[in-house]
Amino acid sequence: MAIDKWEIVIGCEIHTQLLTKTKAFCACENRYGGMPNTRVCPVCLGLPGAMPRISKGYVELGAVAGQALNCHIARFTKFDRKHYFYPDLTKGYQITQYDIPLCDNGYVDLPMAKYPKEQQKGGEKCREKNFIGEDCISSDGRYRRVRVERIHLEEDVGKSLHLPGSHSYIDYNRSGTPLIEIVTKPDMTSPEEAALFMETVQEILRYVKVTNGNLEEGNMRCDANINLNVWEDGKLYHTPISEIKNLNSFKAIREACTYEAQRQLKEFQEDRQEFNPGFKVTMGWDEAKGVTTVQRTKNSFVDYRFVVEPDIKPFSVSEELIARAGGKVGELPEAKRNRLKKEYGLSDFDVETLTSTRELSLWFEEAAKDAKNVKKVANWILAELLAVLNEKNETINDVKITPKHITALVNAIDEGKISGAQGKTVFAKMLETNKMPEEIIKEEGMEVVSDTGAIDAIVDKVIEANSKAVDDFKSGKTNVVGWLTGQVMKESRGKANPKMASELVNKKLAAL
Repeated sequence: MAIDKWEIVIGCEIHTQLLTKTKAFCACENRYGGMPNTRVCPVCLGLPGAMPRISKGYVELGAVAGQALNCHIARFTKFDRKHYFYPDLTKGYQITQYDIPLCDNGYVDLPMAKYPKEQQKGGEKCREKNFIGEDCISSDGRYRRVRVERIHLEEDVGKSLHLPGSHSYIDYNRSGTPLIEIVTKPDMTSPEEAALFMETVQEILRYVKVTNGNLEEGNMRCDANINLNVWEDGKLYHTPISEIKNLNSFKAIREACTYEAQRQLKEFQEDRQEFNPGFKVTMGWDEAKGVTTVQRTKNSFVDYRFVVEPDIKPFSVSEELIARAGGKVGELPEAKRNRLKKEYGLSDFDVETLTSTRELSLWFEEAAKDAKNVKKVANWILAELLAVLNEKNETINDVKITPKHITALVNAIDEGKISGAQGKTVFAKMLETNKMPEEIIKEEGMEVVSDTGAIDAIVDKVIEANSKAVDDFKSGKTNVVGWLTGQVMKESRGKANPKMASELVNKKLAAL
């Protein structure tokens, strides 16, 4: 029997820590790092008799994330206990949500332009054909939709550190940290798409200030559920689902899913392993070796013995909380990029960089308000301001000048008050002193001379002093015009209006 074709099916479970001040169910500080096992209490350590309480803002941040990912927010919900044994799970169970999650039925639209070229044509069929179109592609062909099945609240566990040899250590500072788990439908059809999905979710949730989203710190990590559809002699088969745990980089998602797809295909060819709805294999990703390894098997959700959390009453989610959460979402990055391109005619590169953080995009838009040339404002921010910030390892939040400084500088250059070269000097002075451009220009005596009579006199002097250049011009060497204009700028100490200087040089040489 021969395999006709096969395709990858991927669904993601993204765990994201929330930016609350305290942990999910106690008053311990919620932050990364620090001395191990110092930010703990009887509640997050799961000591007998400790009573959890829902931290202020925890549910609201979950609702912000849900609305940012286009989910419906439940008006009534509850917490449950999920039982399993692991050394970093102190209680022997995790407080989570099972059958009534806070958010459900959402979606994320992925820009087709960011897909590998071979996937930009679409053609991958959705598991269901009832929400955008037959191929999950938007009507304009620019986006492919991945459905979000649910987003539920839960607490994080401690962190295990396995050292070479026989010793392992556990830091419980992370235990009880508030999490959301974003569970998708199995709509992704390639490792690249799974990585793009997580990248897009990270960008959105950072934008709405739900999470830091730092993969290297474990703020956000992904479990990828992957199996294959295999057509053999005209018949469709499904391979068993593997859940690859704790992928903490986009590279790891791509490489782990790529390897696992090939492993499952080989397993199907050799051992005829087929899908069983009650069976799943939990895999780990060994990045050093570039292979997935079996950690355990699951036969069903009964393994977890879910029960309603008895120490936290089921609760209602108010319309006021939902409205407040929605107000914190605002304009999301992709919508902002489209608007900036339309309003200001900026390039894809410009808007991608200017919307890389919400703070930078707002800073740019404030600078663009009163600008006579928005494109030049964008260029100054991208080429000059960000270069300085990158060199200092700072962000737009650290800069002391305001957007009005950049607007005033660009307007001064555009109006011919100073030259572009002088603009860089003014820019450096602005960063050093926080003074407005007008003040610096006046103090430094930099304002461009646009008086025709004054420039005319300088041009006459330069032409008289450079008879050889004049003779070269007469013999057809027109490139000397630029050189003579440079001499006029030098004679005026950079104050002459460059355009007027060039025009006068040309005019006088033509009259000779």
